[in-house]
Amino acid sequence: MTGIAPDGFGRNPSYTIKPKDVPIIKKRIREGDFLNRIAADYDVNPGRISEIKTGRRYGDIPAAP
Repeated sequence: MTGIAPDGFGRNPSYTIKPKDVPIIKKRIREGDFLNRIAADYDVNPGRISEIKTGRRYGDIPAAP
């Protein structure tokens, strides 16, 4: 089956945010970047960035200076 992505539906799965990404994401949030723009840069749903912002995910990782 050529042309079919790993998920079988013709699309590639989005990126999985890793703990090493979180300090920069939190810094960008603190500096006022829009969540949807941060999400686009990481190819994730804006909801994932919102979860980082609220501390629901990776609440123990501080923002980069």
